[in-house]
Amino acid sequence: MGRLILLGVAVDPLTIPELNALVSKAVDSGDRFVIANHNLHSIYLWRRDARMRAFYTKAGAIHIDGMALVIWSRLLGYPVRRDQRVTYVDWIRPLMGEASRRGWRVFHLGSRQGIGDRASEILRTEFPGLQIRSRHGYFDSEGKENEEILREIADDQPHILLVGMGMPRQEHWILTNLERLTANAILTSGACFDFLAGAIPTPPRWIARLGQEWLYRLYSEPRRLWRRYLVEPWYLLPEMMSDLKRHSRRRT
Repeated sequence: MGRLILLGVAVDPLTIPELNALVSKAVDSGDRFVIANHNLHSIYLWRRDARMRAFYTKAGAIHIDGMALVIWSRLLGYPVRRDQRVTYVDWIRPLMGEASRRGWRVFHLGSRQGIGDRASEILRTEFPGLQIRSRHGYFDSEGKENEEILREIADDQPHILLVGMGMPRQEHWILTNLERLTANAILTSGACFDFLAGAIPTPPRWIARLGQEWLYRLYSEPRRLWRRYLVEPWYLLPEMMSDLKRHSRRRT
């Protein structure tokens, strides 16, 4: 199955092995390849933020990160499977295992001071030989500190750059600095390292498989996430109606 248009945006139904293969291809070829993702929150931001839309045009692949998109695609008649919904909580360990086996260097930019280091240490323990560094994401992205971070990344020469500063800041940062980034695979990893380090409760994976991960996260962080889960989806109703009209014409 190729690229789909859901709620007005492009997505690629990809599995974890397929995503790892894209990273491997970028590293082996020496290319610079951006891997983005979409869920309902990112689509809401995409429709309201020109810089978000510009960022997604730079992405070579856009995987599905949100069970709602899998359910919606099935309602439209597309045979999207559960394993084609990939969150970083599920992907990070297979990706780091591949990085450890292949000798890829990994650089993580994001999380609060100390959180990324704690998560990196956990990954090094699980995957001996993994070459990974982390730098916190609380900095002035337009000031002197940003220049220092770009030099640090260039000096480290990572094969994989994980940028986990939350939407839309991580996408804005990559878009602004893309031409100066030397990593082969550039990924927007959100709060993945916060989950790994235990700074944010990780939803049980059986809840995620049922498509109810959002309820767990809303319960865990109601003040931060209530708008994302309870308000933003309503703004996507016009796109839902457009999808239904296209689906009806396609069936006819």
